[in-house]
Amino acid sequence: MAKTATRRKTSTRSRAGARKSGGGSPLPWVVVGALAFGGIAVYDNWKSVKPMLASHAPSPSASRPVSVAKNTRERDAVREAIKDTSRDTGPRQTASIAPVSKIIPPAAVPIPSSKGPASERAEPVSISPASISPAQTQSAKAAFGYCGQGEHINCVADGSTFWYKGEKIVIADIVSPGIDNARCDGERKAGFAAKLRLLNLLNAGSFSMNAAGQPDKGAAPRVISRDGRSIGAQLVDEGLARKPGKGAWCA
Repeated sequence: MAKTATRRKTSTRSRAGARKSGGGSPLPWVVVGALAFGGIAVYDNWKSVKPMLASHAPSPSASRPVSVAKNTRERDAVREAIKDTSRDTGPRQTASIAPVSKIIPPAAVPIPSSKGPASERAEPVSISPASISPAQTQSAKAAFGYCGQGEHINCVADGSTFWYKGEKIVIADIVSPGIDNARCDGERKAGFAAKLRLLNLLNAGSFSMNAAGQPDKGAAPRVISRDGRSIGAQLVDEGLARKPGKGAWCA
């Protein structure tokens, strides 16, 4: 019997604890229901609620920075200045221009008289051309060819005669074999060989010409040399020319 009574008390306590834990407080459900009801009411009456919310909202003009008001005042001041300027229709004062003073010419510069003493007069200086010595060396260089029927400018006529810039030059220290006036075939062959050799020597580079007497029959006698060596002497050494007055080309 005692065990049966104890079991009943224990089951009664467990049921009471279950009712307490299962039932709980009804306050949260009441709050949720109120919020849901309020939201539905606001949604249904939004047109009348919106003016009420707008009246309690902060004024937008209060949140404007101070600089906006300052800019507004500056713009108003500029507009007032423009209005005042447009109202001023009176004549404006202009700067006075002084009359141009009369231009005074400079004083005349005194010119000394030509009747002064002879020591102060400027005497004209006579310039005489520089004298050219017959022994003066002339440097020459050109592209030579054989003389033909046309005008002779830079060409070779025979082993001792050539033209340089239109002037006829005769090598003064040699006698070359003739070509047109050769006395034999040997002299004519030597004359062609001397002509060819002189052409090659003149075209080999610059050379020097020294006057060796007065012009004769339109030809200027010259001693031709290169690097201090006579070209005429070189032709003599090669057997293509002879010293004046020595030997003959034909037997």
